[in-house]
Amino acid sequence: MSEMAGKFLWKSFSSVNLDDPFFNSLKNDYPEFSDWFAKKAINGEQALVFDDEEGIGAFVYLKEENEPLELANETLPAEPRLKIGTLRLAERYRGIRLGEGALGVCLWRWQDKRLPQIYVTVFEQHRELIQLFERFGFVRIGKNHRGECVYLKSRISIDYTDPYKAFPFVRPDFDKAGLLPINDFFHDQLFPYSELKGNKLEVEEEIAGNGITKVFIATPYSPMCYSPNQPVSIYRIFTGQGSKQYKSVITSYCTITKVTPVKEKHRVLLDIRDFVRCAGNKTIFSIDDLKKLHAQQANIIILELIYNGFYGKGHNVTYKELKDRNLFPAHPYQITYNRTQFIEILELGDVDVQNVIID
Repeated sequence: MSEMAGKFLWKSFSSVNLDDPFFNSLKNDYPEFSDWFAKKAINGEQALVFDDEEGIGAFVYLKEENEPLELANETLPAEPRLKIGTLRLAERYRGIRLGEGALGVCLWRWQDKRLPQIYVTVFEQHRELIQLFERFGFVRIGKNHRGECVYLKSRISIDYTDPYKAFPFVRPDFDKAGLLPINDFFHDQLFPYSELKGNKLEVEEEIAGNGITKVFIATPYSPMCYSPNQPVSIYRIFTGQGSKQYKSVITSYCTITKVTPVKEKHRVLLDIRDFVRCAGNKTIFSIDDLKKLHAQQANIIILELIYNGFYGKGHNVTYKELKDRNLFPAHPYQITYNRTQFIEILELGDVDVQNVIID
């Protein structure tokens, strides 16, 4: 996985350098931006900021509202909403997972707060941002009086045909779910925040930097039971000394977005170039690692996932709990859960199911 030489942190406005060139485009789009920024600093408000050796790479500001939403042609009545007041990426970070991770944090905040709607305003020239919002289910509802497009996502009209548009929610009409086993070393690189305990801000910082699309390279001995738009539980296999009863655990839950067979019984379905391209920068493997896998493994499948949520340390569901409830009846690749069983696992992990699977 390619590493970005920076990090997301929640920072007070007063500690952010407004003279950084990053803010030039915002100052150009919004003449009042500097005054607005100064007021936020005085009020002690915070933003999610990505810094690297060149300066600011991304900036996210969220605001809760309960007021009318004024469009050019109509006014929507007051309703509790989360507004993405600012989400901007530096030119050098556009088109990669930084924006996806930052928007993922916004949507998780919205879910946690149980607000009916989330919205953002963006000028038409910012096409990449608009594509990002549309990919995650935001719908254009018009323009405001300053000519910005207004994009809104509502809990009562989630598009469940696409796991990205539905994120962070899990589609309610699934009839089967799976269990995806990952050795602890690989798990903790793909999902570094699943083991963090208690500090939600720290978890959000990690998520924003790592993105919410994950690519897992599976090398199964036998066929697997995964299909697109299927929820899966992520099972962290403890490989150290001692019993796995309490140390092998389900840490999180995802939705499969894509299944790409690469090799089947030594038969090559995807050549090395296409394999490397499909794996992209969201896998933990280097190009050399991928080449070795392609040369040596009899069966290879690329599973692309969107990361719906995690339990957090102290809430992970142990192998023993699963076994005691007959939820570990076979090798993980062969396990298929029905809807009731998948919900049972979420509840074992102290997840508020009504806020994850909403009808």
